Amino acid sequence: MLNSGIFLPVIIICGMAYSILAKKLTVMAAVTGAIVALIIFSASGYTGLAMMTTFFILGSAATSWQQSKKQPFATGEETKKGRSALQVLANAGAAAIAAVLALSYPGLGYLMLPIIAASFASATADTLSSELGMVYGRRFFNIVSFRPEPCGMDGVISLEGTLIGVAGSCIIASIYAVGSGWSISFFFIVLAGTLGNLTDSVLGALLERKGIIGNDTVNFLNTLTAALAMLLFGIFYL
Repeated sequence: MLNSGIFLPVIIICGMAYSILAKKLTVMAAVTGAIVALIIFSASGYTGLAMMTTFFILGSAATSWQQSKKQPFATGEETKKGRSALQVLANAGAAAIAAVLALSYPGLGYLMLPIIAASFASATADTLSSELGMVYGRRFFNIVSFRPEPCGMDGVISLEGTLIGVAGSCIIASIYAVGSGWSISFFFIVLAGTLGNLTDSVLGALLERKGIIGNDTVNFLNTLTAALAMLLFGIFYL
């Protein structure tokens, strides 16, 4: 019954309704998310859908957590109507590309499915480390120069935020492992997710801060970095 996808419409409809009513996503973003969810489900079943759903739930919770403390550092990324369709694609686009490749070339499934997990691990790590790092971080520094800088600036991280990000990657990797079996892929997914998260900070310090690229581009590139890292791990070790 689970493999048949009978619960898929219910999950997607409920997710769309909640995200719109709670103003987490705009209507167009919710529709975009539903399409991405369908693609990912087609390639990886409920395991992929669970990873995407977990990213959304954890990200939404982290964004809402202790907003008063984070207000001085708010960037306006999320509008009053919720995140846009472009922001959905920035976070889930790399996973969707991997899903399309898995559907188009079934022989690459053993590579693409961990890549989907790594992409969501990176997106989750980035969101949790930035949102909760602002709350629980103690010392903040530029990831490139290692000089102390104010919290909330592009490319500024904390030890606490980074560790929270690693925990986020572990959660996504655990979901993948439960659905696909425990193996060395768990550690590769965590590593790839962490590399993607750190790449996000480096891009923020070097390019986003200077206005060369925007936050959506940074988010897509960090998940793409995790995907490519997982691809290399898969080619040589899986």
